[in-house]
Amino acid sequence: MKTDVKVPAVGESITEATIGSWNKKSGEFVKRNDVLLLLETDKASVEVVAENEGVITIQAEAGQTVKIGATVATIDSDAKATATAPAAGASKAATPAPSTGPAPAPVAPSQPPPTVSAAPSAPSGGNTPFSPAVQKIVTERNIDTSGMVGTGKDGRLTKGDLLSTPAKPAKPAAPAAEPMFAKSSGPTVQGEKKIVPMTTIRKRIAQRLVESQQSTATLTTFNEIDMTRINEIRAKYKDKFKEKYGISLGMMGLFTKASIEALKAMPAVNAYVVGDALEYHNYYNIGIAVSTERGLMVPVIKNADQMSVPQIELSIRDFAMKARDGKIGVDDLAGGTFSITNGGVFGSLLSTPILNTPQAAILGMHKTEDRAVVINGKVEVRPMMYVALSYDHRLIDGKEAVTFLVKIKEGIEDPERLLIEI
Repeated sequence: MKTDVKVPAVGESITEATIGSWNKKSGEFVKRNDVLLLLETDKASVEVVAENEGVITIQAEAGQTVKIGATVATIDSDAKATATAPAAGASKAATPAPSTGPAPAPVAPSQPPPTVSAAPSAPSGGNTPFSPAVQKIVTERNIDTSGMVGTGKDGRLTKGDLLSTPAKPAKPAAPAAEPMFAKSSGPTVQGEKKIVPMTTIRKRIAQRLVESQQSTATLTTFNEIDMTRINEIRAKYKDKFKEKYGISLGMMGLFTKASIEALKAMPAVNAYVVGDALEYHNYYNIGIAVSTERGLMVPVIKNADQMSVPQIELSIRDFAMKARDGKIGVDDLAGGTFSITNGGVFGSLLSTPILNTPQAAILGMHKTEDRAVVINGKVEVRPMMYVALSYDHRLIDGKEAVTFLVKIKEGIEDPERLLIEI
């Protein structure tokens, strides 16, 4: 009996996706829950798994853009396999759509275009696919996995299984995740120019940024925060915190808590503009900007006001790991009411963040630097951070924006305020 493999619904606003790579070949036998292909949407990557076992026949090639609900393959439970597992985890493809970002150098018709595989199949002798994280380690360390039995479910290899395996001399290999821009081959000559197509996600990021600038009345206000108390708390409790929770005590959890108290005081900063109306939210879903090789993503911590600082820090750590492994899902990115971005981790001293529409505001954190400031009439050297609030002036007035940043400043400089919520 034949069953169709269809492109699943991956979000309310998403109507199409691009086939990033196939993990199986036409004529190959697949098992239930095997990863068949990786879909690239304008927000995240999605793995499509087999719902039953049988022989797969592929009907849409890697690089092709397909509509949600379209049939891309069939699985025949009565047929016999005619192909073995692919060595590189991607089927031979026709000329891809421009959004997949092929190299600009001419490619012969018979040569498959460069594709990206986030979860290639196991080596010959096994039918269990690698996860993107495992495949990355295999590629980077050039590990021969033939004959290895993993400790994961169904004998899957885990990161722990591989990290103790000695690395071999590196050899050229495809990256484990699609880069922000497609790479071109061949040396670059001074004065030469290259045309490198955008990837699907990068095109969508560019589109959303332009839409944000064109559809909002964005202003940015600034303040600076004395980080002395926060640094003292982190230094005093960092060891006990890590011992109990297994993570470092960072600044994001505390800034998130301070932001929530500021949002409670200034509800307009937590609202949307919807047509000619204002939509206020009595909940606090905080987006945390995460930079990945594929571009900037903003996963959302749902109901962050009901979480402790350790729970927020653990959520941020989990999102960072999912982003690194290409596992951020559409649901992870939806529903945010306010966002925080920390350019300070890259050394940024000051910036004007762009709104993550339909949200009305975004907080920008920056690098902490020792600066001379006047304290009680005396010049002292203190660790200072500039903070920025970009906001939509259509619903947030200057007084509200400035007051919001002052509330953040008070919460960080006097952390006891966060405990008693004032």
